[in-house]
Amino acid sequence: MNTDNKPWYWIPLLNFASGFPYIIITSVSVLMYKKLGISNEDIGVYTSLLYLPWVIKPLWSPFIDLHGTKRKWFLSMQMIISIVFLIVGFTIPLNNFFLLSLALFWVAAFASASNDVATDGFYLLALQKEQQSLFLGIRNTCYRLAMLTGNGLIVLFAGYLEHKYGDNTKAWSYTMILVGILMVFLTVYNFFSTPTIEENTIETKAEDEQKSFFTVFGSFFKKKQIGLVLAFILVFRLGESQLLKMITPFLVDPKSAGGMGLETEDVGLIYGTFGLIALLLGGILGGIAISQQGLTKWMLPMILTMHLPILGFILLAHFHPASIYYVYAVVIVEQFGYGFGFAAFMMYLIYVAEGESKTSHYSIATGFMALGMMLPGMLSGYIQQYLGYGNFFIWVLLATIPGLILSRFLIFPKDYGKKTEA
Repeated sequence: MNTDNKPWYWIPLLNFASGFPYIIITSVSVLMYKKLGISNEDIGVYTSLLYLPWVIKPLWSPFIDLHGTKRKWFLSMQMIISIVFLIVGFTIPLNNFFLLSLALFWVAAFASASNDVATDGFYLLALQKEQQSLFLGIRNTCYRLAMLTGNGLIVLFAGYLEHKYGDNTKAWSYTMILVGILMVFLTVYNFFSTPTIEENTIETKAEDEQKSFFTVFGSFFKKKQIGLVLAFILVFRLGESQLLKMITPFLVDPKSAGGMGLETEDVGLIYGTFGLIALLLGGILGGIAISQQGLTKWMLPMILTMHLPILGFILLAHFHPASIYYVYAVVIVEQFGYGFGFAAFMMYLIYVAEGESKTSHYSIATGFMALGMMLPGMLSGYIQQYLGYGNFFIWVLLATIPGLILSRFLIFPKDYGKKTEA
């Protein structure tokens, strides 16, 4: 079908198919390994290493940029991801499941990172610049919706199976098989819904193919303020990277260990209901705000909105309220802030990627972002064990300060991202 002027047909599920495998690999795996008896230290190290493909994806993003179409790339990568998730489901009952599943998740992670490169490039090519800020909120919201589906509905399903069978191994085996089936559906839908826009851009493609890898890669590091830009990208998610790794263990660990003592399905229900609604609302409003008034006006308020809700986890860890509704309240505020605030960061990355080879440059920028997630995340389990959950969340809040300070020195057009009047 021709959807050149109907991005609503393909943006939602294309970006869902980008976020869904990412959250399964980097986040849902945390809960799965926790429920299967893996320690916080091992979870922090090995699941953080799964970020590596997103860190080094700039090394092969020029190849994706210069060979084949973005559409062919993301469709083939999504099918690989589907197959790998199905295989993971069958390895969980095996004695050496931890090593085998990690190896398979690595394969899926490389495919998912490549899928992201192709999807990002497709988005930048298929939409006009004035459409990008408006659909940025929708795009990010659908990406986060995928993440909430993983952390919400998939986790809820796993928790249901844990109680039904009384066997965590069987429950998570069936859950991962379901994840693989869902990815097959997404791949098929995207095959029929996405336009073949690049087939009509022969001249542009011919020019791109004349560029060498080193030209494409090296030109990124010639951008203005590149040292400051890279520092900002690396530290912006310093606190969040650690928070995301230890939220799930905190929620399911018993109160005697400093956690909240929730069941698996409680975690899925919290993130899959009101947390989901808050995330969607925050993401949509974030995109609208930038498109109406530009990035400069909203950068600081959005960063604060994203990071200040960490205070809620500090309070939970210190007071351990008996009612689960306090957890709901903290998650709702945190998810809204995340959806609303992260739009500013992603809009800035689009600005950084502007110019020639924007697909590769956007990939390089997000690769540094992933590095900023991987390294702190690897240490998060050890830091949490040393500090305890209460002091750990205080440290996480303090870790957001460097990114906030650096953001005040970034230079970009005042009205960047603002929708132009017709």
